[in-house]
This record gives sequence, structure tokens and C-alpha cells, in this order.
Amino acid sequence: MAVGKNKRISKGKKGSKKKAVDPFLKKEWYDIKAPSMFTVKQVGKTLVTRSAGTKIASDGLKGRIFECSLADLQQDEDQAFRKMLLKCEDVQGTNVLTQFAGMDFTTDKLRSLVRKWFSLIETFVDVKTTDQYTLRVFCIGFTKRRMDQTKRTCYAQSGQIRQIRKKMNEIINREISSCDLKESVLKFIPEVIGKEIEKVCAGIYPLQNVYIRKVKILKRPKFDVTKLMEVHGDYAGEDAGAKVDRPKDLIEKVEKRDEVVGA
Repeated sequence: MAVGKNKRISKGKKGSKKKAVDPFLKKEWYDIKAPSMFTVKQVGKTLVTRSAGTKIASDGLKGRIFECSLADLQQDEDQAFRKMLLKCEDVQGTNVLTQFAGMDFTTDKLRSLVRKWFSLIETFVDVKTTDQYTLRVFCIGFTKRRMDQTKRTCYAQSGQIRQIRKKMNEIINREISSCDLKESVLKFIPEVIGKEIEKVCAGIYPLQNVYIRKVKILKRPKFDVTKLMEVHGDYAGEDAGAKVDRPKDLIEKVEKRDEVVGA
């Protein structure tokens, strides 16, 4: 080896290691706000990287979809099997304003409904609301044993299944096409449509466990801030402190002190 050629021996490693920086130091928290059709407005919190240079924090939040249990949104444990999807539409201050983006069932609930000796009837229909949202609504139902039935099975004939499916589609179309998205969600929560289908189809074949099991949003209208604010209301004054009542004796002391100072 030639003298003076091995220059790197004294210099240490090439490209020294970068100092590890905690990525959470660059993040900030935002509050997720649910639309007014739900009882609980504060859903939770979400993280996003702070605004830096041309990268704006709100752009990283818009379009995010949050999955929430309806039990948390309505403070009702009986609704735990429904999952609600909320999409971030706008960011105001530290509030993330969301809009309904879909609904689904938990897998365990769906599996628990399916049983032997009963017919399963499913359908889906595409409906347009009055505020120009196109929804794909999936419905599920099961046949039911009659009161005086001795036969082990209760399978519906294919002709009856077709009739029931037709009725399901008619009822879903009628109920959703006549109202806007907010009213539609208020119908999905207490299962108004499922009960109506059970009642109407009883003459064809008795049904049980009829649910709107899934809702997808296929098309949505152009984003409008005023419509979003109608759904959410105003969060401007929510951080203000609560009004505190002063004790009467304290007010009297202050008044007496003012009189003495005035004299």
C-alpha cells in the first residue's frame, strides 16, 4: 500500500448517523366533532403534522375517515354493533368538522344473525336523497317461525323471496328519496326502515331481524360550508368559561367597600 493513500483511517465513519428526533414533536392534536344528528359531539382526537412551509396541516386532515361505534355516539350500549363512518370535510381552529360517510355492521353481529333452518334474504338499492347524495343501501332479513308451526324448517319459496325483495326495495326508495342525508341517518339509527319492512312483508312470509346492515355514499354534492355548519352548529363559544354565581354576602361586601371608597 502506497504511503499517504489511506486517508480515511483518522476521519471516522463516512456520513455520520443522524440524530434521532421524536416524530411526535412535530405533531399537533385536533378535536373530532360529530354532526348534530348524534348525541355526543366530541368523538375523539386525531394527530397531524404541524404546518411547515407549503405543507398545511388542514390539508392533511381533510378527507380522513373516522370509524366510530354508534354506542359511543349515542351513549347507548345496545347500539354497539353499528359502526359509523365520519369523513373530515373542514377544519376550523382545532375542530375537525365531519359529515356522515357510511355505516356498517360489526362482523360478530352479522355472524350471530345467520342460523340454520331459516331463509336469508338480502338486497341493495341505489337511492338519491333530496340534497343530491347517492346512497347504496344494503338490507338483510330472515324468515320467522309462525306461532302454530310444527315443522322444523321455515324456508320461503323463491317466488316469496322475490316479492319480499321487491317490497324491501320499494320501502327503502320511498323512505330515503323523500328526505335529506341528515333525516336518512336519523332513520337508520332507530331502524325505522327495518321495522316497516317487517310489518309490510308479514303477509308474504313472517320476517325477523330485518336491518339496514350497510350504507355507502356513492356520490356527494359539491362541498358547501354553509350546509356543513347547519349540520354542526356553532363551536365558537364552547371554550368560554361557565358563568359562576357569586354569593350574596360577597356582593354586599363589595358594594359596602365601594361606598367607603366613594365617600
